This record gives sequence, C-alpha cells and structure tokens, in this order.
Amino acid sequence: MSTDTAITMSPMSRYAILGCGSVGHAVAEELAAEEKEVVIIDHDQGRVDALRDQDLDARRYDIRDSEVAETLDDFDVVLILSSDVEANATAVENLRDRGADHFVVARASDPVSGDQLAEAGADVVINPSSVIADSALRALASGELEHRARQLAEVIDGTAERMAIRIHRGPDPDSVASAVALQAIADSRDVAADIVYGGEIGHKEDRAFVNLLGIELVHDGAAAENDVQYDTTAVIAQQKSVETEREAGADIIIDHYEHEHDHDAAFTDIRPNLSSTSTILTKYIQELDITPEASVATALLYGIRAETMEFKRDTTPADLTAAAYLYPFADHDTLEQVESPSMSAETLDVLAEAIRNREVEGSHLVSNAGFIRDQDALSQAAQHLLNLEGVSTTAVFALADGVIHLTARSKDIRLDIGRVLEEAFEDTGEVAGHSTEATAEVPLGIFTGIDVSEDNRETLLDLTEDAVTAKLFEAMGVESSSSNGG
Repeated sequence: MSTDTAITMSPMSRYAILGCGSVGHAVAEELAAEEKEVVIIDHDQGRVDALRDQDLDARRYDIRDSEVAETLDDFDVVLILSSDVEANATAVENLRDRGADHFVVARASDPVSGDQLAEAGADVVINPSSVIADSALRALASGELEHRARQLAEVIDGTAERMAIRIHRGPDPDSVASAVALQAIADSRDVAADIVYGGEIGHKEDRAFVNLLGIELVHDGAAAENDVQYDTTAVIAQQKSVETEREAGADIIIDHYEHEHDHDAAFTDIRPNLSSTSTILTKYIQELDITPEASVATALLYGIRAETMEFKRDTTPADLTAAAYLYPFADHDTLEQVESPSMSAETLDVLAEAIRNREVEGSHLVSNAGFIRDQDALSQAAQHLLNLEGVSTTAVFALADGVIHLTARSKDIRLDIGRVLEEAFEDTGEVAGHSTEATAEVPLGIFTGIDVSEDNRETLLDLTEDAVTAKLFEAMGVESSSSNGG
C-alpha cells in the first residue's frame, strides 16, 4: 500500500470519502459545512494537498488496497466516489469482505456498472450523469413554469375592464376549482373576472361544492341579458365536449386534456401528462407567490381529489405535490361536507330500480332506472353500482322530459368510457366526459323515431331499454345476452 503516513482515525469519525474528484469534493464540502467529521482518501498527492489547504482531513492512499478497508471500522457511512468504477467495485468488495456494517454509497458510470456495484454490496448506487440529467430536467421544468406564469400574468394584465373564465356545460369540480384559482390570480393583479358557464350544475355533490364554498358563477344567459362585455376570455377544462367556437376567440386556454383542433390563443397550457387542471392552476398559484385563501385551496384540493378519484386514477407526482401544498390551507370541515352528501329518498328509489334492472356482461353493467325527476340520482347510482363485486364499468340511464339521460363510470384502465358513449350516441345526442366518467343526453324522439307522449310511456321505456342496452354493450365490445335471445 502506498502511504505518506499511517492511517489513524478517531472513533468519533462518521464519514469516509474514498476518491475525491469533483463529486467527492462537492460532498465533502457539504458535510464539512454541516460540521460533520469527514476523512477523505485519494491516491492523487496534488489533490490531497489541495484538500488539506482547505482545512479538510485528506490522506493519500489507493482505495483499492484492502488495508484501507481495515481502517474504516469506526465509520457508519462510507462514500466511494472516484471516477474509476473498477476501483470503486474493489473498495466495496474489500469493505464487505470484512463483514463490517457500513452504509456504503458507491459511484457508477452507467446502469451496468451500477448493477455490478449493487451486487458487490453497495447499499446505494449513484450515477452522476443521471443525477445531472434529473437536475437539468427539474431546472428546465422550473424555468418553463416561471416563463409560463409570466406570460399568463401579461395576458391578464392586458385586460382593460373585465375577464370571462368560461367552463364547459355541466361544470364539474375540476373545472370550477381551476376557474376559482384563475379568478384569484386575476384578483391578485386587480383584474375583475367572472366564472361563466352555459349549461347547468347537474350533480348534487357539485351543487353542494359550489354552495358551501360560496363560489359565484354567471350563466351565459344572464351575461347576455345584462349585456356584460368581456375584454379577455379564458377557457378552462373543457373536457371532450370542447366547444370549438368558444375556443376560437379565447385569449387563454388551460386544460389537462389534449384538444383535437388548433387554436391561436395568446396563452395556451395544455398538459395531458397531468391528471387535473386544478394541478396546473395550483402550480401557477405557487409560482406567482399567491397565498391561497381557504376557499381557493379547498376548491383546488377537491378538484384534484375528484378528478383522480381520491388519487386512485392516473395520479402523477405533480398531482400529489400540489395536493400536499394545498392541504394546510384548505377547510377540511367544508371538504368533508362536500364529499359526503346525503342520499335523498328519490336517489334511493333510483338506485333500487337500477339494481333490479341491471344487466351484466363480464365486468360491464348496464341498467335502466325508468322515469326520473332528479337527474343527479343517476350519477350516484352509477357510482354505487361500480362497487359491486366483479364490476368495472357501469352505465345507468333513465327518461325525463322527452330525453334519455345516461351516466357512466369505469375503473377499467383499458376502457375509455367517454369514447364508448361517443361511439354509441354522438350522432343522436350530446356526450361529455373523459376516460372514467361520462354523460350523454339523447332526445327520445330522435332515438326511437316515434312520437313522445304520456300515452307511450311504457312503450317508450321498453324500446329505449332494449336499444340503449344493446348500443352500450356493442360500444363496450361485448354482446348483450338480451340482443341474441339469451
């Protein structure tokens, strides 16, 4: 063994760094800054002298020599960080041959050498090129977010009087929450903004969400009647039922669903790699250094949780970190009230009817709930039926006011329930939704081709049940037993 002095190490020493190139040097400086006792071993005399000039405890030895391992018994952590991967492997083997209980970190140059070091006994293997790449990607993401946030702020700042934040028909929690966040961003820049929608809030949970948080929404009809003029228009979370004409004049478009047509908005942020638009808006809230009010944080947290089905559907790390950021700001008592709505007597009746009339093919369930008054009952029935053993997809439909109303749910990652409904009904009705949750409304007269009247109620119900069930199972890729006489 080449030496310049005998190796003697204090029992109080805790860290040993073997091989001190740029990586080892950076680690040594960090540990020294934390006032850790560190010993550095390297074969290069010039490097050792330079480290000593920095008041670091450095010794010149060849890390491949087995006698080096013999001197490290008092160390809990040994970091083997030279650029010579073969030397690192030998050092790991020497340590493990002694049977000492060190925590060993070793440097690799690629996945193959990483596997070799792990097999030799390293507890943790690091690959500097991968670390650099990860760091570069994080810096890129951070820089891109900063750039996008600045662009978004500039478009909002260009608003002369008022901004419209438009969400799709039948607003869902993710679209409403995202709009609330964008409204908060506009307010922080002294710009007034209305959240505008064109349909109705159909689901009971969604109405409770809006009411409990005191979210003010403006209906298209009311805005037109009052001749409200908007200088800037943002389109948020349109889902698959995106209205092309609405986007055509938009200044801002933000969504987590891929759009199938081109647009020329001044600002566009469409990220299908995320699971909710609420996650995107949370990132902007953070980047623009806005402390969210409880109502905004609660809305965004509920939007993320609803869109990811309580983090069980296509959840990404970004969704989780956004939710973690929002958690301490949210009103959890209100959140619990929103997430636990009571079940009305009519909803219970609809659920009972859907259970009685269910038809199951494989893991797919379709049911006719008859005539209804409360359309929201369908969504609760579809969700409850999804809990049946062996069922991964549900579709519940019913008749009301001359229209077939249908709600579908799916937890089958191989099935896009939104596309199933589009395939079955886009030629005769209106479909909205995504891969795990979708709705359809089909005018009854168009679908059946017969007159809709009170006298035809039972006939219409029978015709509708057979036709809708067959269409749904066909679109799902399964054959209904009732369609082949089974």
